[in-house]
Amino acid sequence: MAIQQALVAVPARLQSSRLPNKVLADIGGKPMIQRVLERCRESSTVEVVVLCTDSPQLQQLAEGWGFPVLMTAASCSSGSERIASVADQLMALASKEGQAVAEQTAVINVQGDQPFIDPAVIDAMVDEFRRLDPVPAVVTPVYRLKPETVHNPNVVKTLLAHDGRALYFSRSAIPHVRDVDPVDWHRHTTYWGHVGMYGFRGDVLASWDQLPTSPLEDLERLEQLRLIEAGHTIATFPVAGTSLSVDTAEQLEQARSMVCPSA
Repeated sequence: MAIQQALVAVPARLQSSRLPNKVLADIGGKPMIQRVLERCRESSTVEVVVLCTDSPQLQQLAEGWGFPVLMTAASCSSGSERIASVADQLMALASKEGQAVAEQTAVINVQGDQPFIDPAVIDAMVDEFRRLDPVPAVVTPVYRLKPETVHNPNVVKTLLAHDGRALYFSRSAIPHVRDVDPVDWHRHTTYWGHVGMYGFRGDVLASWDQLPTSPLEDLERLEQLRLIEAGHTIATFPVAGTSLSVDTAEQLEQARSMVCPSA
């Protein structure tokens, strides 16, 4: 069944372990989460942009900016779990008729700490859902890694099949190039980094809590491995690079300097 409607779901919480309240951090006169929501609203392919949160404070702010909000449990362990917990409500919001067929709905998960998310990437994700037949379970963007980042465990790598399917995600450099010094691996193959965005087919998102536990997810701390182990197809497409995700105080200062370079 072809994709008929799409929306953006932005999961957000205040209690970030590394940088508490970061989504409310001021960047050029606006809270970070406002910048994320407004950038997503510039997409031309989605019906609605929805904030999913457990915070009444964030709910009040987002509604004041004109965005619908769905309240979630505080116990959600990931952004995907947070939006999956309100999947039925999300799909109802996406449909102009008030009802939505899950298999015909694309839900784009944009994290609340990406203040410079490119709306064109959101549009490209929706276009991929509509172009591919059969419709994949998940679509996600990837980008070519620079040689100096190939062995950085903080940069998530994606191993691709010849047709662009994601075979695996890892913090290690994959594939391993046998009998070659690791510093030269990039000379023998292309290494792909993962942009932290996911587009879910609605029925896949709605069944998130039915996915079996994933030992690989637990080892690598990468939630997309749960989908891989469950046998779901993750399609990828290339983009020029990744957008800044704000996880540390240093990255917050970087984001502020991007808005106000002379500050």
